[in-house]
Amino acid sequence: MELQQIRRMMTQTFEEEGYTTYFDREKSVLRIERKHDKSGVDVGLNPLVAKAKRRGVIAVEETIEYIRAVLGQTDQISLVGQEQKIFPVIRAKSFADTTKEGKTLVSTPHTGETKIMYALDLGATYRLIDEELLASAEWTAEQLSEVARFNVKSLEAPFKQDEVAGNIFYFLSLGDGYEASRVLNKTLLADYAAQIEGEFAVGIPHQDVLIFADIRNDAGYDVLQQLMFDFFSNGRVPVTALPFLYEDGNLEPVFVLAKNKQPKE
Repeated sequence: MELQQIRRMMTQTFEEEGYTTYFDREKSVLRIERKHDKSGVDVGLNPLVAKAKRRGVIAVEETIEYIRAVLGQTDQISLVGQEQKIFPVIRAKSFADTTKEGKTLVSTPHTGETKIMYALDLGATYRLIDEELLASAEWTAEQLSEVARFNVKSLEAPFKQDEVAGNIFYFLSLGDGYEASRVLNKTLLADYAAQIEGEFAVGIPHQDVLIFADIRNDAGYDVLQQLMFDFFSNGRVPVTALPFLYEDGNLEPVFVLAKNKQPKE
């Protein structure tokens, strides 16, 4: 699909549903607003065009559903009484620390490539937790982290297994938005580490997939690197194209070059 096709599809959809749309030709950004309070969502169409070329109209439809969920949030949001709906989410280290409204998001360091942010699950979507929301609940960042990490342990993790060139790959993609978050479940990582025969590699290419790999030969690194690139390129919220090696409870990002792995400095 081309940019103008996507623009027309999204504009028609949201205007028919009573929203106002504005298109910035210079930046190729479509803004969709609620009429009553002018709050809205800015959608960069160029990245969406790239995804649509790979995945077709489904990429646009998924974006429309996500925007609907965001714009449909009308109730006052509070963390109080919502403890079981709070989860950690993994983001790239470069992910913005502030919202478009200037609110500072709560985050915690994770690896050299990633950081942990926190989300209040709202059903079809979620809201990243900012310092103002945290303060209104009279919580500390440590309390928030503890609650979120406890909740992520309750998420099931039914990996699918595949063998390629003598290497074993495990994939988790359930569509709940917290696949990558499960990398924070130390028990899950330890359980898989115990059954790995080669080197234990972990991939977090985007928020909706988690990859574990039992790398038993050089070909495994080539396969892993290609998988990481493909998933990273197609993810709705990309995280990192670099895989990690799991050793002694830690994740170390590594470059994979021509069948050789090199720890990132």
